[in-house]
Amino acid sequence: MKSGLQSLRLRNMPLRYQLMLLFLLFAIVPSVGLGLLVNWTVERIVERQVEGHTMQLIGKVNEALDSKMENLQNMTYLIAFDPDIRAFMEGKTEFDGHTGAAVSSGDSNQSTDQDQLYGIKQFLQGFTTLYPEIAGIVLVNGNGDYISNEMYPKTNLSLVQEEWYQGASRNAGIFTVLGQPRQRNITTHVRYKDSEIVSVARSITDETSGRVLGVIMIDLKLRTVSQAARDVTLGKSGYVMVTDAEGRSVYMPDNPLVEQIPSAWFPSGDSGIFNAEADGKELLFMYQSSSFTGWRTVGVFPARESIAEVRQIQFYVVSFVFMVCLFGLSASLRFSSSIAQPIFRLMSYMRRAETGNLRSGRWSDRADEIGMLGRSFNRMLAQIRQLMSLNELRERQKRDAEMRSLQEHIKPHFLYNTLDTIHWMAQRKGVDDVSEMVGALSRLFRIGLSKGNDFIPLQSEVEHISSYLQIQQTRYRNRLQCELVIPEELKELFVLKLVLQPIVENAIYHGIKGRRGPGTIRIEAKVQDHKLYLTVQDDGAGMSSERLHEMAQLLGTPLESMETQEAGQGGKSYGMLNVQARLRLSFGEEYGISLNSREGEGTCVTITQPLMKELPQALQFDTEGRRDSQ
Repeated sequence: MKSGLQSLRLRNMPLRYQLMLLFLLFAIVPSVGLGLLVNWTVERIVERQVEGHTMQLIGKVNEALDSKMENLQNMTYLIAFDPDIRAFMEGKTEFDGHTGAAVSSGDSNQSTDQDQLYGIKQFLQGFTTLYPEIAGIVLVNGNGDYISNEMYPKTNLSLVQEEWYQGASRNAGIFTVLGQPRQRNITTHVRYKDSEIVSVARSITDETSGRVLGVIMIDLKLRTVSQAARDVTLGKSGYVMVTDAEGRSVYMPDNPLVEQIPSAWFPSGDSGIFNAEADGKELLFMYQSSSFTGWRTVGVFPARESIAEVRQIQFYVVSFVFMVCLFGLSASLRFSSSIAQPIFRLMSYMRRAETGNLRSGRWSDRADEIGMLGRSFNRMLAQIRQLMSLNELRERQKRDAEMRSLQEHIKPHFLYNTLDTIHWMAQRKGVDDVSEMVGALSRLFRIGLSKGNDFIPLQSEVEHISSYLQIQQTRYRNRLQCELVIPEELKELFVLKLVLQPIVENAIYHGIKGRRGPGTIRIEAKVQDHKLYLTVQDDGAGMSSERLHEMAQLLGTPLESMETQEAGQGGKSYGMLNVQARLRLSFGEEYGISLNSREGEGTCVTITQPLMKELPQALQFDTEGRRDSQ
């Protein structure tokens, strides 16, 4: 489990995936979060606006219905206050007909006449003419007598036994909205269906006794209700319907989503919102109840359509987030690839270099850090190749030098033994000058061998150059003068073997030999700034400035210059170049030979090497250049 979690760590993933994840984390996640926040906020706002707007529309419908009913209420007041109608209600005037078992009093026939009846009907006709939405008005007194301009009983059953009459009588003097009639014993000349009208009623009472004298019922055409509600649309298929207090439909449009809304569905309160499922559809209901009519105006629409605007905004938000994610994913892929691929390429070049293939890689001309890193890597490979070539050259030259040294050691060793024999033979025979010269030559070879060691004490180097000068003085007699200034405290220091002889040889053959008269060679050793300086100065012919410049260039690249001279392009300074090459190979570029010469005045050659109080590799030599262990 722990290893699995470790494998999921970001740092264990390839760089490309790390960059992609980081980019997605910092670019797409905030966009998704912002989209969700905007979606949630807009959904809440739009839902509140839709609810508020719908409730406002429902309230307007309610107000319109209440206004209609208030007009009908006012009509019932006007009708009730008419003296002829009140006389009819008291049974004192003529009527259109009589229903029921009650027998009308004879006083009515005496106190009313056809003119009064005609006046009442004209009065009622005035209302229907002024308000064409009225389908009919009927007046019924307690005896079952009735007066109407449009309505009449279907049968001879007493109208006072009708439910609407009884209901109005129970609410004495109060205007009552009856709703759509059901199984009523009254019809009209137009023969409206029960579903085409709504009825209101109000009882007329005796002012003194409070007894109900009769009931005024007005039928209102349903189109009056529908006019207020049918033009209201909610969403694509939503509508407004009107129900009575028991949930029975007063008005509903054609093809409604629900035929009847049970009253149990409505929560308590005069207004509210609830969801219910009808015919497999999730519907949203918003309603307001009218305290005047007792009706409920209900807005009905599918729950999905109620948030159509929200869905539209959600679509835009999701589209925006999708585009951001798509763009972010594409950008992250391109961005991670642009960074990871050059790094992978660099890694492959490095692995190839690890196997020894130092061929440079191909890089584009991009100027960013990755491009500079690739070009730096190529330059590093070029430097490594150059250093390896130089090292191979040095190793090859070193092997060649060792081979030459081994070959040259054979002859000097044989010569050294032979000369030593000649030296002792000359001494026995009393030939001193021959003995001294042969002895010097023997020391010269012995110190030159030095058991094959590269470093010898300065005292041995001085003895070696003294033997060489002794031989040269025998040859040139009084033309060569030598002066050695070597402090005693410096003779214990170690120097690179045979660094003075080639310089002194050049001084004799190119300096002293080229001047008139005797010449002097001065050899001096000194220490300065923790370095040992060996100076060979002559007062010979010196060098021209051109030759001095040429020598400086040759000494700058001694190995290449030696190869050139070996190839036959001159060998005047081979010994000096050999010393320079050995000093550079042994101590580095900081050390070596420096020249100072003026034509006709002489040459000064300075050898610089580190101050070595002990042998490198802990080799110990005696004063004659032999190792102590031998």
